[in-house]
Amino acid sequence: MIKMKEASLTTNQIHCVLNFQDLVSTPFHGEMNAMCWTRKLAGDFSELANKLAQKGTIRAIDQEELFGLQLSEQGMLAREILLNDLKLFEDYGASPILNLINCYERDHISAFFPTDVYSFHVDRSPVPIDTFLCTYFGQSSELLPNSQAIQKVLVPEIRDELKKKYRGSDEGFDSFLSEHFFDLHYQAKPEAQPISLGLGHIWKLAVDHPGSQVLPCLHRAPEEHGQTRLLLIC
Repeated sequence: MIKMKEASLTTNQIHCVLNFQDLVSTPFHGEMNAMCWTRKLAGDFSELANKLAQKGTIRAIDQEELFGLQLSEQGMLAREILLNDLKLFEDYGASPILNLINCYERDHISAFFPTDVYSFHVDRSPVPIDTFLCTYFGQSSELLPNSQAIQKVLVPEIRDELKKKYRGSDEGFDSFLSEHFFDLHYQAKPEAQPISLGLGHIWKLAVDHPGSQVLPCLHRAPEEHGQTRLLLIC
């Protein structure tokens, strides 16, 4: 059974900061591959999530739609915080996206090895970049310490099944794994303890990219259990 715990402020993997500038300017090093600007936000983000009309499984919310909402005082406070967070990232040069999520698409093709975001995975980029995210409402994303997981393609029975699907030369097997994103996914070890990223905190997660000096951060989307999520990501 995999147990859940809240993020520890003392772990070697997670470094906490007090402001946005420190979050974006502090480099990862050593075992550290996750960084958190810890915050306790005021305002009613549930009001925002409930008043934003949802169409389909997931959609991006633009600032014009936020401005158009008729809100209570607490709802307006939550909107002001959201708009300020978007501006912080835009001024930094990033392209933040505010998503309203009922659920993500499931990978029903690879039944024995799903590659959707509900599986612990790392992000990959051809250029140096970090992943930023913040959950304002709903279930929060989860992080798994690298030491508590194994790359799925290294699990013998999984690797054997993938080779059956591949049916090509040994030289091309690693390329096959990469092309289908199998090598990005990880399996939690017995008694692993995923860490809840909580609400309101802005996280920076290390990405697998050329020249990275640290391990990429393992994370996954949570099960929504019927509750809408409000998530900023870039």
